[in-house]
Amino acid sequence: MKAGTPYHAHIYFSDDERVAAEALRNRFIAMQPAILFVGRMMDRGVGPHPIPQFEVHFLEGTRPDVVVAIEESGLRALVHPLTDDDLADHTSLADWIGEPVDLDVSVLDPPGHNQGVARFGRSDF
Repeated sequence: MKAGTPYHAHIYFSDDERVAAEALRNRFIAMQPAILFVGRMMDRGVGPHPIPQFEVHFLEGTRPDVVVAIEESGLRALVHPLTDDDLADHTSLADWIGEPVDLDVSVLDPPGHNQGVARFGRSDF
């Protein structure tokens, strides 16, 4: 991946981990503009993510800082590039921090039709 490749991180949390997730989310907000987008806390499964999570968008160059912040939080996360293959982004191109979550890959876009950027109103990566 090149340095300007867009990335997402999905940070998962349980009810017991919500305070830690909120603290990490605030840390990412403080890292803007290096963090391009900080999503809201989703207290239910959304899309392929079956449990509560929030996401952040960033470029490849910021990835090491994002990974360190997640690792320090003790939360688990899926970190993946945003390419034109949504399935690969969430599987073969993804990295897990902590225990993986079983994703519902049936809802992902087919190769060549990734709506990941457009879904969140961001197209200026």
